[in-house]
Amino acid sequence: MGNNEISRSKNLSIVGASGAVGVEFISVLEKLKFPVNNIKFLASSRSAGKTVSFQGEEHVIEELTKDSFKGTDIALFSAGSGISKQYEKDVLDAGAVIVDNSSAFRMRKDVPLIVPEVNPEDAKNHNGIIANPNCSTIIMLMAVYPLHAKYPVEKIIVSTYQAASGAGWEAMEELRISSEHKLQGKKFEPKIMPFDYAFNTFSHNSNIDESGYNEEERKMVFETKKILHNSDIGVSATCIRVPVFRAHSESIHLVFKDKSPSVEEARKLYTDFPGIDLVDDPQTNHFPMPIESSEKYNCLVGRIRKDISNPAQAMELFVSGDQLLKGAALNAVQIAQLL
Repeated sequence: MGNNEISRSKNLSIVGASGAVGVEFISVLEKLKFPVNNIKFLASSRSAGKTVSFQGEEHVIEELTKDSFKGTDIALFSAGSGISKQYEKDVLDAGAVIVDNSSAFRMRKDVPLIVPEVNPEDAKNHNGIIANPNCSTIIMLMAVYPLHAKYPVEKIIVSTYQAASGAGWEAMEELRISSEHKLQGKKFEPKIMPFDYAFNTFSHNSNIDESGYNEEERKMVFETKKILHNSDIGVSATCIRVPVFRAHSESIHLVFKDKSPSVEEARKLYTDFPGIDLVDDPQTNHFPMPIESSEKYNCLVGRIRKDISNPAQAMELFVSGDQLLKGAALNAVQIAQLL
């Protein structure tokens, strides 16, 4: 390893290493050949002592403490907003940068909220913390931004079809077990989700405020305005849980300020945009599906058509993206690459 490679290599700490996103952090760091000098895997006392494999070596997961971050350059957090806030000062005192996957810091004025394909330049203005947006926001903006960059969007109306992976391993396991019970005619009492998950859809299980919007929907509204530096853009979201293991899908209605692009130009803009695969074949009725976007780094975009009620100014499309990858771990590691 040359001197330049050593200087580029970073000391990393992964917080929440045993969780669904933590496992993907490890995989993404390996696949992207992130220059790692030293790496620590951190989790709660329940997971401490377990081992994880990284670059062909076994590493023991250590218990997370306030002294865990000495010598760390970048700390990748995916352990919930409470843990992020609890250890914020310890990470910053150690001189490290936090790339946080929770909602803890997203709406703080001095914390950049980054989708690297959309607003990478914002990463320069951090004070030790960079936030990863909500998974649904990331996947939506991957579909909206390639058009918005050339044809400014005035309003976004989005309906989400959100996978169990958004609620972690336990929700994915509950979906599997409840499906087996349902198929065998057995009764199942949900413990993680508020309602029976098998063969069912229900409103996203987050708190609804006086506006009538739940927390997931509000995140999509306010995070979009922050990432695009546009407080005037209209965003209205309806977020729904669907019985899919991983990969969120979204139906998006766009109203443009002036005119909408042609379908042909929209397809070209997607084809040229990093992180997008165009899946748009009306002849075979083949469009984005969660089963095809699962475990893929790119988001799939298709079903592109003019709004039949307002063809001059509005457009419809559909996107599917892996919630654990582009919606979480991949986006965070891409932010670390920007650093």
